Amino acid sequence: MPKIYEYFGFIFFFFSNEHEPIHVHVIKNGRQTVFELILMNGDLNEIRRRPEHGYELLNDKDAGAAEAFIRVYYRNIVEKWMNFFVLKKKVRCTQITKRVK
Repeated sequence: MPKIYEYFGFIFFFFSNEHEPIHVHVIKNGRQTVFELILMNGDLNEIRRRPEHGYELLNDKDAGAAEAFIRVYYRNIVEKWMNFFVLKKKVRCTQITKRVK
């Protein structure tokens, strides 16, 4: 389960046996939401939220903050996905200490 980002109490991660579409799991305070990144010609077209079995969804405020983070860092998330799942490289967790707008 590679953890890819820590951001103000949020943990962004992949499961080791993921599938497409590219997506990231986000957990905070025991709640978890999956964010699917829908790309068109390499650009972020849409983010879809879905529940993770066995977890309560992030509350609206936290889900909005996680989505805002994903919109800023989506290229990095896609790069980490490709490195881990396609190129079979290790990915490092990055701690982000500046809030996104």
